[in-house]
Amino acid sequence: MTLKDHRRGTDRRTFITTSAALGAAFLTGCAGSANPPQVPTGPCAGSSPNSFPAADLEELTISDLQGRLGNRQESSRSLVEKYIARIDAMNAKGPELRAVLELNPDALEIADKLDRERAAKGPRSALHGIPILLKDNIDTADKMTTTAGSLALSGSIPAKDSTVAARLREAGAILLGKTNMSEWANFRSNRSSSGWSSRGGQCRNPYALDRTPIGSSSGSGSAIAANLAAAAIGTETDGSIVCPSYACSLVGIKPTVGLVSRAGIIPISSTQDTAGPMARTVRDAAILLGALVGADSRDSMSAEGVKHGLRDYTQFLGREGTRGLRIGVVREGLFGRNSRIDAVIESALKDLKYLGMEVIDAPELPKMDELEKSEWEVLLYEFKATLNAYLAGLSERTQVKTLTELIAWNDKHRDEVMPYFGQELFIDAEKKGDLTSKEYVDALARCRELSRTKGLDSVLDGQKLDALVAPTGSLPWLIDMLNGDSFGFAASMAPAVAGYPHITVPAGYSAGLPVGISFIGRPWSEPLLLRIAFAYEQATKARRAPRFLPTADVSTPR
Repeated sequence: MTLKDHRRGTDRRTFITTSAALGAAFLTGCAGSANPPQVPTGPCAGSSPNSFPAADLEELTISDLQGRLGNRQESSRSLVEKYIARIDAMNAKGPELRAVLELNPDALEIADKLDRERAAKGPRSALHGIPILLKDNIDTADKMTTTAGSLALSGSIPAKDSTVAARLREAGAILLGKTNMSEWANFRSNRSSSGWSSRGGQCRNPYALDRTPIGSSSGSGSAIAANLAAAAIGTETDGSIVCPSYACSLVGIKPTVGLVSRAGIIPISSTQDTAGPMARTVRDAAILLGALVGADSRDSMSAEGVKHGLRDYTQFLGREGTRGLRIGVVREGLFGRNSRIDAVIESALKDLKYLGMEVIDAPELPKMDELEKSEWEVLLYEFKATLNAYLAGLSERTQVKTLTELIAWNDKHRDEVMPYFGQELFIDAEKKGDLTSKEYVDALARCRELSRTKGLDSVLDGQKLDALVAPTGSLPWLIDMLNGDSFGFAASMAPAVAGYPHITVPAGYSAGLPVGISFIGRPWSEPLLLRIAFAYEQATKARRAPRFLPTADVSTPR
């Protein structure tokens, strides 16, 4: 079996000059719309990327932007204004990406303050004055709401920043806005469409507008691919950072669980959830990761992470090289599924060998079907427990305070929030007991045994491997609101359940659709995985900007 062999019905958890005026404008016609998404066919569909506003920012890295800020070619205010102009032109108009749910109405004021601070003291960090987008399940204690894409949490403003948001602010980043996501991080129904939320409508893939950006960090992937901000933060329980990253030709880092605090993030799982960077380059992702790590009294899992976390992950990029590293190829269930993807990844494996790595086939990971069943039990139990705890901490003005109330609210507002699919996963989770249940305890133990001891640990240690490599997943499929997602395969399950790090990097294209390559390692091996990912990225330079085509040209191999 594969690291993750997606199956319908058992795999939905994979995939969650005033800006205020613009915020209202670019959401017009999207939020809560029950109409099927129409693929744009006007003058913007299939346009060259530089036909949109602020084309001079396209594909610029964080370092590029800092260079412009340092030589006064740009100010933080001008960056915010330019990114807002791009969002206004592309989110609800033009290609209608529906990637951004709302803008921070204080973004320009924050930018002005950071510009003054830069002039007086210099930059705080590499993120000083850089606009960053956050997935809509990451709490911000400002004028933005945090809703997991659901109208049930409409108007919910948390009393406290998530630790992720607080650390980005400390680094001087500008929290530009919130991105669309698969509602409730794709944990509401077996038939959901990745990237759809009752609040934001259906998010689109910039590489082919009728294709999914995958999820649940769909808007983060679509927005950064389209250069609507410098970078974004996504979250993952199983696949929700790495899958939208590869589908949108981005670098995505799913860190070791515990490296980044989950406090203040709308949860699914206490054992698998994590936040992580989504960016256009490995260096940008490494910069973001360094800003996010650290201990947090609100997340007990971070106590172990503080022993391993670093403030600067860019130090590992290109420093030691990759010659002599042993890399194991995970083939079972991932190769032979799509000849186009096979061709891209086989070429990538040759590139790894050219970089001096020893590339060998890894043994099959055993009992992945059994792991999938155990993971499912764990997630149903943990979702009920963690979501109830999160909702209970919201203000009294919040419409729902328990999973039971959420189910009832959705039933009452069925036409608005369930026009395409239901909430059977909510109902299944509500039937579960607490986290002392024998069923839960046994399932969790089985997950750890199969994903770690008999899974990744056994393969990595038994073959003396430094890391594993695999195709990240299948080609992005057509958006289908009637049937939901058409999952193929992905490499996310074993590292997600184990809590181990997983990085995806653009590897190439097939019919113009992105293909990603995954690097998976032992816990806390982010420095090594970043070395490998950076070396591969620099050798191949595979990423190219999207062209916002109405559909993929399946007659074209590349």
